[in-house]
Amino acid sequence: MDGEKWNGRELCKRCTAHRLLIAMLTEDKASHLAHVILRTVKKSSLVTVRSDDVLMLKEIKRVLASELAQEDEIDRKVRAKLGSYSRGIVEGSPEWDVLYRKTFEEESRKHVKG
Repeated sequence: MDGEKWNGRELCKRCTAHRLLIAMLTEDKASHLAHVILRTVKKSSLVTVRSDDVLMLKEIKRVLASELAQEDEIDRKVRAKLGSYSRGIVEGSPEWDVLYRKTFEEESRKHVKG
């Protein structure tokens, strides 16, 4: 995907694509994404940035890494839960996709930061 424009939301539509995104988020790509986010924030009339760009970029990368790690942990929990069902649900089937999304949303609500 180097050189290609990609939309994170499209990649996260299915859990397998989400895992691909996590695996592909190299330091260079995280840095690029952090720069894009910072540029967008600075353009916003709703936000006043009062910090050094280097500190802001570092914090953005930290938050990205933390959020991706949290989503990966939720993904592991969801997969374990679906795998524990007595009747086997085939991964990728419509039933599995529905149960995955529902269970992922439930687990995500448990991890919402207040």
